[in-house]
Amino acid sequence: MESTTAFQHKNTISILGCGWYGLALAKALINDGIKVKGSTTSEQKIALLADEGIEPYLVNFSADDETYNADFFDCEVLFIAIPPKARSGAGAEFIPKIQRIISAIERHSVKKVVFISSTGVYADLNCEVDERTPPLPDTESGKILLEAENLFKNDPAFKTTIIRFAGLIGPGRNPGRFFAGKKNIPNGNAPVNLIHLDDCIGLTKAIIGHHAFGYLFNGCAPDHPVKSVFYTQAAINSGLDKPDFIDELKEWKIVKSENLEAILGYQFKQHLRSSDTFA
Repeated sequence: MESTTAFQHKNTISILGCGWYGLALAKALINDGIKVKGSTTSEQKIALLADEGIEPYLVNFSADDETYNADFFDCEVLFIAIPPKARSGAGAEFIPKIQRIISAIERHSVKKVVFISSTGVYADLNCEVDERTPPLPDTESGKILLEAENLFKNDPAFKTTIIRFAGLIGPGRNPGRFFAGKKNIPNGNAPVNLIHLDDCIGLTKAIIGHHAFGYLFNGCAPDHPVKSVFYTQAAINSGLDKPDFIDELKEWKIVKSENLEAILGYQFKQHLRSSDTFA
């Protein structure tokens, strides 16, 4: 498999949104000898990015304003890893923000974009879904992300690869804490759809190494244990109070990542049947 080390050192990757995934990706790419520019909306985080070897930029796109240095968009590949924040009530601002970002991409002639989306664009329709399945989102966040995906995908000025990540677990996101001590949790027999940070980074590096731009990839571990079994064991492994699930199966889905193997030959590093995944 081609690695990111084949991506020439002189080339630069910019990451718009250095959160949980974006910061980890930046550090992994720098470790491979790739120059990384990273964005933050906080003056206080500039020093943190610089300390990690990231070239820091203060970048802020809102529905009606934008602040950025044009040098940030001088890159070979631009990653966009910003959440719609629908649960906090900011969902309505996301699409205008994305439209401003796309205008900046066009203005500065970026040709390769990776947009981080979510498997939340697939509704729970009691079936398996893969990259060929037409998404029918039934949540506000899913609908917003699908609209954003289409804005990127339909713009001929650049090639966009879309990564739809399942539920994120790993350092700082211990699944044992998700339901620890809670009672009467519904849908206990539903299958889980999760991905560990190691594989978020691994599949992303595979995309870069293969120059796989213009594609859609689901990012979801191939194992789908029952919700009650997985989260109970995760809590036990973390020394936390066991959760209590209702013995029922309501709406569910199983997310398949067919394109990762077919296009990239990618093999998952972390499996949900392994206790190592719970940490």
